[in-house]
Amino acid sequence: MRKDKEIIETDFKKATKWSEGKFIENDIILLDNFKKIQFPKDSRRMSFILMGLCTNGQVEYNMDTKKQVLKPGQVILVSERHVIDGYNASPDFEGICFMISVPFYNEIMRNVSDVSAMYLFAHNHPIFELEPHDQQTFKDYFQVVKSKIVENDNRFRRDLVRTLILAMFYDLSNVIYRFHQIQEGRITRADIIFTQFIKLVEENCRTERRVSWYAHELCITPKYLSEMVKHVSKRTPNSWIDAYVTLELRVILKNSTKSIKEIAKEMNFPNQSFLGKYFKEHVGMSPSKFRRSL
Repeated sequence: MRKDKEIIETDFKKATKWSEGKFIENDIILLDNFKKIQFPKDSRRMSFILMGLCTNGQVEYNMDTKKQVLKPGQVILVSERHVIDGYNASPDFEGICFMISVPFYNEIMRNVSDVSAMYLFAHNHPIFELEPHDQQTFKDYFQVVKSKIVENDNRFRRDLVRTLILAMFYDLSNVIYRFHQIQEGRITRADIIFTQFIKLVEENCRTERRVSWYAHELCITPKYLSEMVKHVSKRTPNSWIDAYVTLELRVILKNSTKSIKEIAKEMNFPNQSFLGKYFKEHVGMSPSKFRRSL
């Protein structure tokens, strides 16, 4: 009997071992040549965000079993939970690359007004072409971020890098709008439901954590909502809700002096103990320890 190959989880820490690069631990890695990355041939499920620009040659790979080909002037954008395999680069392949951890990416994207649109764009366009001036913009941001990452004595290094990445997303947003205008007719029912769901989560995650509530607001069943969200994002509605709730908790703990009891009430948790267990399950430490670590 044939034994199916296991899909290996590839987290951010493992990614740091693929190649030498400039990085901020647990947050971001910059590689000035894609070719140096020793991508595995077997199936790997990504647990971080990868964004890169091909400057020469080409690379082929499969994402969720679908073949992709990255060529000069094109950007690759791979979000978490996608499965990558069959990596094969031409001898002359070159490019630059950002690898961003999910928590750091969420911190950045919290300031973007339409997260769902950007995520949906990445899902529908894992590879997209940049105009020459947009390619130069990408390269310029890469060099500026790289210059800040190596400033280890800069007390605000992490905040500077986060702000620069946010600026890059905004500066390249015209590409997203251009693609949306061209391919607006190709948006599916699942895409629409996912976009509506994420917007609801953004607006209501402080008080609502039940999938059934979001399904009711969208006038569909919880099962159908789960199916549509998983189809688009490879994640469950619960995982999206937890991600937004956890991010809100991190922000409140970092930027306020409210007690854990007050935060539990504000975020609609039954009590302080319940919030503590929830936070530790998703972050790996208690709210108090997280606050002290800052």
